[in-house]
Amino acid sequence: MSDPASTPREHKATAPRSIGCFVLTISDTKTPETDTSGAVIRELLNAGGHTVVGSSVVRDEPADVQRVVRNACADPKVQAVILTGGTGITSRDSTYEAVEALLDKRLPGFGELFRMLSYQEVGAAAMLSRAQMGVRDRRIVVSLPGSPNACRLALEKLLLPELGHLVREVSR
Repeated sequence: MSDPASTPREHKATAPRSIGCFVLTISDTKTPETDTSGAVIRELLNAGGHTVVGSSVVRDEPADVQRVVRNACADPKVQAVILTGGTGITSRDSTYEAVEALLDKRLPGFGELFRMLSYQEVGAAAMLSRAQMGVRDRRIVVSLPGSPNACRLALEKLLLPELGHLVREVSR
């Protein structure tokens, strides 16, 4: 018989309820005032009882993205970094590569599930997304597309239900 303390339900029951999050928008055109995707993420996190420790908008330049992610992961108040934008396949989309290079561990199931759910909404275009999740310095790092609808889908269906559980596991 398996140990009941090792079940996902038990893990969730003992997981932190409020996670400190940093929200990073990657865009060559958005400003803090026009950043609708970052606003959706912050709104949903707050509504879910989480704390938005900080947020920022940076251009789609790998060095800038990496600097902000490194700094956020070094902040003891931050347990998760959620990025939006730069995950597509245009010549300027470099978030995937910038984040991938920083990760200690990868959670490919996140991207797979996100694309599966996204397929139900946008069809085969879902394959263009390079959404990803991983771990850096015992923090959860998630890269989402720049679309507000994609951010809402990812938060409502994947991140909000599991964020406490993810942080509990990565903190052990």
